[in-house]
Amino acid sequence: MNAVDADAHLLALKVMRLTRPTLVGLGPIVTCEPKDLPQSFNRLVEFDGIARTSAEALGAGQTMLLPQSFGNIYLGETFSSYICVHNCTTHPVEGVSVKVDLQSNSSQINLLMHENKKSSVVLTADETLDDVIRYEVKEIGTHILVCEVNYTSPAGFAQSLRKFFKFQVLKPLDVKTKFYNAEMDEIYLEAQIQNVTTGPFCLEKVELDSSEQYTVTSLNTLPNGESVFTSKNMLQPNNSCQFLYCIKPKADIAKDIKTLREANNVGKLDIVWRSNFGEKGRLQTSQLQRLPFEYKDLRLEVIDAENIVKIGTIFTFQCRVTNTAEHPMKLHVKLDTKVFPGCPYTGSADFELDILQPGQIAEFPLTICPSKLGLIKVSPLLIVDTLKNEQFIMTKVVEVFVVDADYHQDGTFLLNKLIRYENPIDSLIQKQIQLQVV
Repeated sequence: MNAVDADAHLLALKVMRLTRPTLVGLGPIVTCEPKDLPQSFNRLVEFDGIARTSAEALGAGQTMLLPQSFGNIYLGETFSSYICVHNCTTHPVEGVSVKVDLQSNSSQINLLMHENKKSSVVLTADETLDDVIRYEVKEIGTHILVCEVNYTSPAGFAQSLRKFFKFQVLKPLDVKTKFYNAEMDEIYLEAQIQNVTTGPFCLEKVELDSSEQYTVTSLNTLPNGESVFTSKNMLQPNNSCQFLYCIKPKADIAKDIKTLREANNVGKLDIVWRSNFGEKGRLQTSQLQRLPFEYKDLRLEVIDAENIVKIGTIFTFQCRVTNTAEHPMKLHVKLDTKVFPGCPYTGSADFELDILQPGQIAEFPLTICPSKLGLIKVSPLLIVDTLKNEQFIMTKVVEVFVVDADYHQDGTFLLNKLIRYENPIDSLIQKQIQLQVV
């Protein structure tokens, strides 16, 4: 971006974008044998203390190329520009002031104001007034850099010089998100980030900043803090990288069903990247909206259960019911395995709970004895509201992995996560969870 004023003006205005060079390939490098090189070069390499062995046979890969044009600028990057006002005449020019604004489709930001109201700014012959402006671009689309220079002519007339520089701000990333509702109000967020620029960049940070109602746990690191990805998340053009987060409502929100239903904003993704020359870019998404929870008049949760049990061993798990209706309930709980031939476990339950007012909770244990190996599902559980004679059939209560009696209990974390999903989650999530165990 470069412009010079017309000959009618006493001052020259130049505007140049400041950007780092790019890497370009030089193509195949032809080298020669040491005996074909001049003896003077061989002696120079031999006695140079910092020269590497066989330096005469080294081939170059890429080299730096200085910018030949304005280039691309992407949302979230810092736009830097050099502003120069030069006195091209042989006499001084008085009353010089410089103003630079950046206009977008929705705003106008002042980036530079060179003006001294107490004493007039005077540029002597061949003198220059210059500055560097920087601005983090926050909007996609057409931008216009408006540069205005005011000064006073030798005859005392006010003169004005304006230049306009138009450029486009492009989209650097394509962010796609998916939500999965799990048990006990847990939400899993899968975020896919794609590089839509023309060059590679390194993802320096991808974090989910939670809202006031939720807490976030990143599932992109191993228990020792090491990333499940490589040491550098380098993305080539059009390549993607996926991240996973577990989101839980805070305790005071989770116990209030009405408040939980209204708490839709879970947080914002904060993404920081750097180009291959270290230029920094940053984007933050708008508030992400979770999937709505579907609650009936009665809600059942398993709050304490083993992940792996041995066959023939008594297995007890703790349940919690919440009255989410607007009327009181008196619940009768019944679990009977005798009516289901081939049931993979034995056990029964038949008892009543105290009256539950709207919003109240009650906890109770259930006990079974697994009789088959593998992943078994404890269901159904019948709960009857005896006050209104209304039945609630819980088709899925809990799942547990049953193993041989001599099994060593390893990989608990993996099984815990894989068996507790209410809805199936794609292979990416299971793959990332498995990486945390390995």
